[in-house]
Amino acid sequence: MSQEQSAPPADAPLKGLLVVELGHSVAAPFAGQVLADLGARVIKIENPAHGDDARRWGPPFWNGAATIFQSVNRNKQSAAVDLKDPEQLAALRTFIIEKADIVVQNMRSGLVSQYGVGAELRAENPRLIYCNLGAFGTTGPLSKRPGYDPLMQAFGGIMSVTGNDGEAPVRVGVSIIDQGAGLWSVIGILSALHRRALTGEGCTVDTSLFETALAWANAPNATYQATGKAPGRLGSQTPGLTPYKVFEANDGYILIAAGNDNLFRRLAEAVGHSEWLDDERFATNPKRVENRGLVNDAVQKVIATRSVSTWVDVFERANVPAAPLQSIDQVVKHPQTQALGMLQKAPDADMTLMGLPLSFNGARPPLRNAPPPLGRETQEILGSTESARKT
Repeated sequence: MSQEQSAPPADAPLKGLLVVELGHSVAAPFAGQVLADLGARVIKIENPAHGDDARRWGPPFWNGAATIFQSVNRNKQSAAVDLKDPEQLAALRTFIIEKADIVVQNMRSGLVSQYGVGAELRAENPRLIYCNLGAFGTTGPLSKRPGYDPLMQAFGGIMSVTGNDGEAPVRVGVSIIDQGAGLWSVIGILSALHRRALTGEGCTVDTSLFETALAWANAPNATYQATGKAPGRLGSQTPGLTPYKVFEANDGYILIAAGNDNLFRRLAEAVGHSEWLDDERFATNPKRVENRGLVNDAVQKVIATRSVSTWVDVFERANVPAAPLQSIDQVVKHPQTQALGMLQKAPDADMTLMGLPLSFNGARPPLRNAPPPLGRETQEILGSTESARKT
């Protein structure tokens, strides 16, 4: 390990495992970051010319790279390897065969096998766990196509149920497909590690962006399967519950989630409209869903009369689930965010990043190192080859 890097804690769950990340953009790098946060040593293989494309996805830039790159590459090392250089490629193959426990990759379909660094390496390293994170999956008419998060939100149906009816479709504002696929990769890898502990054998794990989009759309799909009708866009609402959406107060927005009849009773009493409870159209959740517009209009008229903070206090006293709509700066400054210690400062750079949403025996995995500069660990992978000296 480089002298510049801090080692994971002695009790880190994945300490001692070596991961090679043939990753770029968000999906595989996010998987690699989770594994690194959990204590694995993750070596990111990058193009010597410009590194991961995400390094240049800006502005804004932060400490020499785009903020999106910095957000998914902490606690890693970086090696710059030219896969088109036979000598460097051979050195990488040898390193994976002799030392790696895990490979996670999201290169263009077929590229890793073309270079000989695909799952076929398991023939020479039977304990290797090899994770392919593809675009459309390993089979089917689109299996060779590339894919990106917004394409999958569109193609996978998520954008068809996101946003307001009658308006242009919108994507979820974060890379939910990329990061979700990264998490499925980690789940598959951890499962394979358990299997390896029992059998001594690694395996090939496959997931994809499209499969992730399909999995995230499981509830709308169930609605379609049950009714034969494709659900549409409902803004901040959810199909089977009412009132369950954002309402506008006189100074901002508040989301109210009256998810059952008892919560609706509390809501009606808290806002001073107990008469709603005697209205047949408001009596049960199915009735409220049937009369969604009427219910929402009634609640909105009341909410518009007071401030967000006032309603938050009212609903907290009444035990009605509600939350103000916060901007990112408000979230970062909120005492609950601060108390959880999710915001972590890098000891080796002036950077604060969002930590892993897991704790072990009350301790959150630390941010040990800022994302790596391009190629810092190249020499370890390539050794003293002639092509390495030219890199």
